[in-house]
Amino acid sequence: MENSKPNVLEIKNLTVTFDTADGPFKAVDGVNFKVNQNDILAIVGESGSGKSVAMLAVMGLLPNTATITADKMEFEGTDIQNLSEGERRKLIGKDISMIFQEPVASLNPCFTVGFQINEMLNAHTDLNSNERKERAIELFELVGIPEPDKKLKSYPHQLSGGQCQRVMIAMAISCNPTLLIADEPTTALDVTIQKQILDLLLDIQKKNNMALIMITHDMGVVAETAQRVVVQYKGRQMEEAGVLELFENPQNPYTKALLSALPERAEGDRLPTVSDFGDNFADEGAAS
Repeated sequence: MENSKPNVLEIKNLTVTFDTADGPFKAVDGVNFKVNQNDILAIVGESGSGKSVAMLAVMGLLPNTATITADKMEFEGTDIQNLSEGERRKLIGKDISMIFQEPVASLNPCFTVGFQINEMLNAHTDLNSNERKERAIELFELVGIPEPDKKLKSYPHQLSGGQCQRVMIAMAISCNPTLLIADEPTTALDVTIQKQILDLLLDIQKKNNMALIMITHDMGVVAETAQRVVVQYKGRQMEEAGVLELFENPQNPYTKALLSALPERAEGDRLPTVSDFGDNFADEGAAS
């Protein structure tokens, strides 16, 4: 039963506000969810809905202009809001890891990918230099990078987009995290590579018994992978439901509009958009 699984991450009433020249801007407003061991949770919504910001808040990677508050933000029972900087550094990257959007931009262009994965292993494991290299080769083989020993010496610009994404996945799983956050892991990749990356993530998640949070706007990915779904709009959580329940019987007007805007539901020569169904969803609040 789902309830018998150990709880990995629980968030209650997460709010993120940025200081701007025009005053405070609330990017995330009252988000709630939890994810258990082995679960796959999808967070969906259009660009600007606060999906990535919410997860960056969990990771502690937002700038000083951000104010983060939550009634609860616990990882395996530990309150991560009150961790010291040193305690958070030990946790993030090891037990909680993240695959960022745009892998080429996320990798440091000044260092080889081998140096960067070695840096991760050096920070979070007790492996010696030779063991770290062996682990890096093992990880590259796991994620399907050919000639791993040679590719470790490559700089990011010398690799394709798909290979850079695989490097990011290798870095993210290098320390066998309990929770993996994948932020648009197939963005800007061609369809064939998208499926390969998605299948790879799901295979790793199952083998390592990880909890996986998938941030996406692709409802097809949601239908194929997730068990539960959180729907966001303008920083607010509109609905949370099981994946079958969400597709078959959405409760919130925004969720209904989002599903109605799928290309396959187009009539005539015009694609439907969410705006066709109104723009006051945030005022109507989240479905219970």
